[in-house]
Amino acid sequence: MKPYLRKVQYYETDMMGIAHHANYIHWMEEARIDFMEQLGYPYGDMEQSGIYSPVRSLACDYRKPCTFNDEISVTVSISAFTGARLILRYEIRKGDELICEARSEHAFVDKAGRIVRLPRAVPALAQKIALLSEHSEKPAEQAEAESRGS
Repeated sequence: MKPYLRKVQYYETDMMGIAHHANYIHWMEEARIDFMEQLGYPYGDMEQSGIYSPVRSLACDYRKPCTFNDEISVTVSISAFTGARLILRYEIRKGDELICEARSEHAFVDKAGRIVRLPRAVPALAQKIALLSEHSEKPAEQAEAESRGS
């Protein structure tokens, strides 16, 4: 999977000229949408089929600031996948320098908000996610413990 690339925009900075911390979450969402497109299942198509993926939790560890016009990359990887829940990892870098590490946890639900098991609802997507999950750096058990706050 290719990293998502973008430049920090002027409007994303604060009075100190540093990208505001809330923008990192927007960049993660942009990267997550790009990630799904690379998988061949754009969010829009998934939602048209009646499957939604709300964020259940989010955590960011900010390491260093970035400023206007910095070129950043956001790498998305799968930390854990249970069929009904997906935990993603993000690394935001400026060149080789790590500026933020983060994770987000997502559920899969239908229009009524009921939990959906992706292997039943969209088997091809579930298979691709499971395959990528097998190649992730962290074991699923470790990612699961992190999601519980252990």
